[in-house]
Amino acid sequence: MWLRKKDLSKEPDIPEKLRYSRYYEHDGALRAYANRAMALAFLCVPVTLLALGLAVYVRLQPATVIRVDANGEATVLGQAKPSITLVGGTESAPTDFEKRAFVRLFLERYLNFSPSNVSRNWAESLNMMSGNLRRTAYTAMQKENTIGQIEDDQTSSEFQMRSLEAAKDDPLTYTAFGVKEVHHVHEHNETIDKVVSEFQVRLVIERRSETNPSGILIGEYWERAIEGEKRDWVLQQAGLNSLR
Repeated sequence: MWLRKKDLSKEPDIPEKLRYSRYYEHDGALRAYANRAMALAFLCVPVTLLALGLAVYVRLQPATVIRVDANGEATVLGQAKPSITLVGGTESAPTDFEKRAFVRLFLERYLNFSPSNVSRNWAESLNMMSGNLRRTAYTAMQKENTIGQIEDDQTSSEFQMRSLEAAKDDPLTYTAFGVKEVHHVHEHNETIDKVVSEFQVRLVIERRSETNPSGILIGEYWERAIEGEKRDWVLQQAGLNSLR
């Protein structure tokens, strides 16, 4: 009877230190924890190497350099410009939609300006003209110092187009009517001129290219102020009857 194993559950409560399990159970648990830690360490090795490789790759990349030209256009140096695919071919004629959009864009750039953006807007407008018209317009701007006067008088212009129609006898000539509101500030005094004008634009068609995907240029441009019934009609279209 005295060789029988004692039932500890029936014994009274004893201190925890006196109820340890066998020593090899503790040793096995320690070895299991060690194996798990080793496996986790081996799993972290490839992640660490990948992070190190990405860090080295980023450090080896050249710095991004952005160049801003005189017209305010920003380009990233070292990047190839995207190529433009002309679906209709270089010989395809522009549609009436393209021609109208080109004329509208030219008038909005050329007639809307302020002292802060007149140089950029007019540079973009000159680039839309044919070579001979561009030289003529640029020479006149330099001779009259137009941009300098705009900056000195703090002149700004707001343009509202009311109609744009193609000539019946020439599909490349467009006539537009609109209202220009020109603000001048000189010696702390502001003057406002509201002019109703007729604008004549003749287009020139060239081969489509990456520099000119539309194949359209401005070949001729002029404007003149109008009075009488036609002026009243334009003002009614613009909702500016108060200008009468």
